[in-house]
Amino acid sequence: MLRLSRTSKVILGILVAVILAFMYIPLALVVLNSFNAARIVSWPVAEFSLEWWGKAFTSEPVRAALLNSILVAAGATVIAVILGTLVAFALQRFRFFGQRTVNLLVVLPIALPGIVTGVALNNTYNQILEPIGIQVGFYGMIIAHGTFCIVMVFNNVLARLRRMNPSIEEASKDLGATPWQTFRLVTFPQFRSALVAGAILAFALSFDEVYVTIFTAPPGVDTLPLWIMNQMARPNEANVVNVVATVVILASFIPVWVSQRLSRDVADRG
Repeated sequence: MLRLSRTSKVILGILVAVILAFMYIPLALVVLNSFNAARIVSWPVAEFSLEWWGKAFTSEPVRAALLNSILVAAGATVIAVILGTLVAFALQRFRFFGQRTVNLLVVLPIALPGIVTGVALNNTYNQILEPIGIQVGFYGMIIAHGTFCIVMVFNNVLARLRRMNPSIEEASKDLGATPWQTFRLVTFPQFRSALVAGAILAFALSFDEVYVTIFTAPPGVDTLPLWIMNQMARPNEANVVNVVATVVILASFIPVWVSQRLSRDVADRG
């Protein structure tokens, strides 16, 4: 077991504190400025007010952008859950030619810069699909998000499948269970937590995606990140942006907490 000297512990503690401060002080400033009574963001906050919270919650563009983000993230999550699970089972349960290539192709979209993926999909939609009469529109944005969300479910499910004991499924079959009964009663409960954790991460990843969305969003359609980015150029709307950002920050704790709990449960069972 590695033992640190007292000096090393102090230095390490200071480094951790500096890093945490660098990460969370800017977030705290966003939260405080959401209650800033001034029209333009200023520091220190001279007077606090709930005016901008009221404007944010009654703003139709904010509601539309939030709804678009939820719909896109939900659609991308469905794609990720279905395809990610199927690919994970295929790679874990079967041996076939090109298996490693398939694994690479599934993981590659999350490794590529978002702007590269966005440009590639934009070219595909505008130069290949539209000339032959296929208008992808809003669904094209969902498919684009699904391409890089698949890996979230894939990695979680594949890791869990590799730790599962195949003898349990074999015992179920020996006792007369059908393949569907074995999957429903034996296999699925064992990787369910990993699947849900992957789905939550996929939803969160899609919800705040910017680069791919810029290149694939139909004209006039904003997601919440796009709306925030567009409003940042308007100083008078900065505090409304801070309100929306604060809500997103608070909401982000939920999927992170749930994902960690589920991952911990999976590890404990493993």
